[in-house]
Amino acid sequence: MSAQPRAGVLCAGTVLIDVAKIIDLYPAPEHVAMVGEVSDSTGGPGLNMAIDLRLLGADFPVSVLGAVGDDAHGALIRAECARLGLDTTALVTMPDLPTSSTDVMIEREGGRRTFFHSQGANGRLDFAAWDLAASPAKILHAGSPGLHARMDGPPDGGEGTGNGWSALFAAGQAAGLYTNLELVSVPAERMRAWALPCLPHLDSIVVNELEAAALLNVPAPDAALDGPVDWDGLEALARGLLDAGVSRLVVLHFPAGSVAAEPGGRTWRQGSVRVPRTAVRNTTGAGDAFAAGVLLGTHQEWPVQERLRLGVAAAAGCIRSPETSGGIVAAEVCLAEADQLGYRVTAG
Repeated sequence: MSAQPRAGVLCAGTVLIDVAKIIDLYPAPEHVAMVGEVSDSTGGPGLNMAIDLRLLGADFPVSVLGAVGDDAHGALIRAECARLGLDTTALVTMPDLPTSSTDVMIEREGGRRTFFHSQGANGRLDFAAWDLAASPAKILHAGSPGLHARMDGPPDGGEGTGNGWSALFAAGQAAGLYTNLELVSVPAERMRAWALPCLPHLDSIVVNELEAAALLNVPAPDAALDGPVDWDGLEALARGLLDAGVSRLVVLHFPAGSVAAEPGGRTWRQGSVRVPRTAVRNTTGAGDAFAAGVLLGTHQEWPVQERLRLGVAAAAGCIRSPETSGGIVAAEVCLAEADQLGYRVTAG
């Protein structure tokens, strides 16, 4: 009798609440900024992936592997997971620690963001100790190194090579799961220390151009929203991550669009959606929304170009809401709206 086909995505890693605060300006030291609109929303690359997949219409199982505290923020996260039908069997409560949170200061003019992160319950859980061999999931997605004290250290707290993240991905691949990593922007040297050991255990990685350049310790190619875009350089950057160990697919996203590369030299380009500047409310979570679009297509084994197209469409929906995932709707609606607005060109 043949084994049951794998299905679903296990989303591991950062689970938190984003506290978004619109400010009139970012103040100099000893000066005051005025806070306007304040909103709490679910966040973190682990939780955002799970929520965004469901909002995009994923009809396969979606599970969350992470930690919350026994507090109001933890209750908010659990309520949202319940509303969306996410499996929280692996969502652990740490009663003596607060739920992780990030204060996101968003400048009203221009939307520039500054993040103040409280690690909380995320810092203690060892995801790598989870029994992945028992998981029926098809894909293991995790993010993000740098926000989890225990996972960022050596496996099992010892002196071995790698870290908890690389151990997690190695165990995932050994169990037969497709593995994918997402990052957040932390100092480059620390990002390399945490993420580079993971690359040989990854089937794919979805990161922005700054994170990719930091991993490879090279300058980031031009990728401005409406300025010059070095498409050839961005494709070369993606190929560099393949050379560094990623085995199947590298996807980079940036303001002007996205590129992907696979072994053998094949690459793809996709321009971002032409969302009017006046419609942009908050760019927090846009990278996670893009990654969710790509991973939904990966699970369904879509052509790479269609994965990128859904990625930019999901990101376009995300940035039109003040909440992290509030603007994401069913994939077919995202794509129809993106087609109506149009895409940026991808000429070299």
